[in-house]
Amino acid sequence: MTRVFRILSSAAMTAVLAAGSACAKSETAALSNAERTAIADTLKAMVTSAYDLSKPDVVQNLLSLYPDSGRVISASGGTMTTTRPQLEEAIKTFWKYVGSNMKQPKWEWTAMEVDVLSRDAAVMTSTYRVPHTTPSGMRHVIGGAWTAVFAKRGGRWVIVQEHLSDAPPTMDGM
Repeated sequence: MTRVFRILSSAAMTAVLAAGSACAKSETAALSNAERTAIADTLKAMVTSAYDLSKPDVVQNLLSLYPDSGRVISASGGTMTTTRPQLEEAIKTFWKYVGSNMKQPKWEWTAMEVDVLSRDAAVMTSTYRVPHTTPSGMRHVIGGAWTAVFAKRGGRWVIVQEHLSDAPPTMDGM
């Protein structure tokens, strides 16, 4: 009985290790350079399109980068939001008090780096500037740095966590 038990235990352990090893290999299979580049290019194109201020409905374009529901962490301007409705309100407020007062704004990406972590996760860090004219006709530029964590949810890339850091505003530098 002891010998049979050892044989069965050994067989069971081998099966568990083999199954675990197979799962680990498929979960951590290395991405090819082409896959990494394709994911990074997809995210860059999404972000660039959403931040094209020449398109109508800027608020909805910006919100298209986030999941429709659930937890979304966003830190900006010394505050933090944790839900989609809070984030939506923050974006609407920004556009109402800042964005809508910019005349001929153009969002310019000065740097954008994407690190693809897996087939379902990536992080982007970028810097940007938005030259525009104030309602009184003065040249003005806002800008900053932004780090966003993307996850693939329901077959769609969305931002699940972000942090924006504003650069000091300038009145020239267009």
